[in-house]
Amino acid sequence: MLRNKIEKLLLSVQKPSRYIGGEAGSIVKDKSKIDVRFAFCFPDTYDIGMSHLGMKILYSLINERENYWCERVFAPAEDFENLMRENGIPLYALESLEPISDFDFIGFTMQYELSYTNVLNMLDLAGIPVFARDRGNELTRIIVAGGPCVCNPEPLADFFDLFILGEGEEVNLELMDLYLRHKKAGSTKREFLREAAQIQGIYVPSFYHFNYKEDGTIESLETSDGAPSVVKKRIIKDFDKVYYPDNFVVPFTEIVHDRVSVEVLRGCIRGCRFCQAGFIYRPFREKTTETICQETHDLCENTGYDEVSLASLSTSDHSEIDSMLESLIDYTEGERINLSLPSLRVDNFSESLLEKIKKVRKSGLTFAAEAGTQRLRNVINKNVSEEELMNTCRIAFEGGYSAVKLYFMMGLPTETDEDIVGIADLAQRVVDLYYSIPNKPKGRGVQVSVSTATFVPKPFTPFQFEPQDTREEIERKQKLLVDSVKTKKIKVSWHDPNVSILEAVLAKGDRRLCDVIYTAWKNGCKFDSWSEYYKFDVWMDAFRECGVSPEFYANRRFEYDEILPWDHLDYYVSKDFFIRENKTAHAAVTTPNCRLKCSGCGVSKCIGGSCFD
Repeated sequence: MLRNKIEKLLLSVQKPSRYIGGEAGSIVKDKSKIDVRFAFCFPDTYDIGMSHLGMKILYSLINERENYWCERVFAPAEDFENLMRENGIPLYALESLEPISDFDFIGFTMQYELSYTNVLNMLDLAGIPVFARDRGNELTRIIVAGGPCVCNPEPLADFFDLFILGEGEEVNLELMDLYLRHKKAGSTKREFLREAAQIQGIYVPSFYHFNYKEDGTIESLETSDGAPSVVKKRIIKDFDKVYYPDNFVVPFTEIVHDRVSVEVLRGCIRGCRFCQAGFIYRPFREKTTETICQETHDLCENTGYDEVSLASLSTSDHSEIDSMLESLIDYTEGERINLSLPSLRVDNFSESLLEKIKKVRKSGLTFAAEAGTQRLRNVINKNVSEEELMNTCRIAFEGGYSAVKLYFMMGLPTETDEDIVGIADLAQRVVDLYYSIPNKPKGRGVQVSVSTATFVPKPFTPFQFEPQDTREEIERKQKLLVDSVKTKKIKVSWHDPNVSILEAVLAKGDRRLCDVIYTAWKNGCKFDSWSEYYKFDVWMDAFRECGVSPEFYANRRFEYDEILPWDHLDYYVSKDFFIRENKTAHAAVTTPNCRLKCSGCGVSKCIGGSCFD
């Protein structure tokens, strides 16, 4: 019995509680009464996957149906994976401890490009052929993916039967209902996929065929089996009434975000030109204070957690932020629950907001300046001035804070050396500001942390057309920044540019990358987002072996009239808007946020609503 084999091995691995299930809040059902089984797979370790809010929502949503059973699956760490392979233990689900190869659906949430090899590794560990073409036509083991990365699913197209575009609360159940009808009718997989492709938000890659020009760009796209020429994402129209669980699975072991998460809004009004999430999660929708407080109360009461975080792209943009925080603090203080807030925007930071934050956060504050000069902040449409940044830091210092973290990007479009030096100069002005304040914290020196990430051009942004800096240029700019810092009160950190390079390739790639991903995995790549496992040289060897140039995707400017690998997918923000915003960026002109003026992205009409103006 599989359970006995697993139990015998657990004392030989780190964190055995990752692999046993049985946690409070987990859902176990009578298999004899189940019509459809769904294995929800997170392509990373338990510690990371159990922190993912999307899994918590869909896990509870599917399990509310008596005849459907959703179970959790995570990538085993290397020590346990080795034992599983040595002892013939296939990848299994935590609730039943049964192999996922027996399930109807095997679904992956794709949150990050560098998890792609883990998908192949998990399928292989389950004993399932990694290529869809090798899995036959029997209606079982439907391999599906959703999440932000599937806004360009082409690098994964050969491995999956279908992708779910957009928000999953409604479409997942529609898909499972359709599957059950075909299962009872004895249909083939292809017959099911043909009808599934007619559901809005479902993309079946095997029904789409690309033709390429001699220069490597896409010449045309052909469809088959009646598939629509354009696949539109799914959107939840009434976000305040959308399903949200009142209970979470509470792990035995500590996880990355070991707390309750309450989603307060979706979408973003800001329009930062580098930010994929800000566009693919549009339109902006928020929950009422009453709904947020009720969900917070229910989850804290049912799970026993003593910390709650507010999940969103920009919580401080909530229209009722002050009253919402007041209501939440009244509850959390009374129950001795810690309230955790995400990074805050510079342009709506106030003394009253600081007073609320001081009640729930005792550590340093983080602000995203993004660029070192005003010109470059205008290019990326950050719509934050240096005056606003300095005023925010002044409020924080006068309020008792002496540590500030400033977040920047490096390699942004139109960036010059002056912009890089500007990061150090801006950080120095923050240090100087601290010592100019009479009522600053007594007996403490200031610490300004400068964190820089390498810009990665992403699909469905105004910068999707932009090339990424080469590794040599990124490293040169990193050295320039370090050399420009003149005090130990400023600490500089940055991301590995080799990671950002691969991220850009996978983000903007097409189906020719499927063989590259497969080759990299076969040659030992997995857990690529973990520095101790990342094998950049092996990846580059895979590109060479497959005759694919990573520079073609990462370092080449995509033309406006070029057919992009994701042009047949519709996230409701028009390509014309992205082109217009790209041209505006190169003119260093800003676009007002949605509350000030509609910029004409086209997304609000999809829910029958109106813009803020």
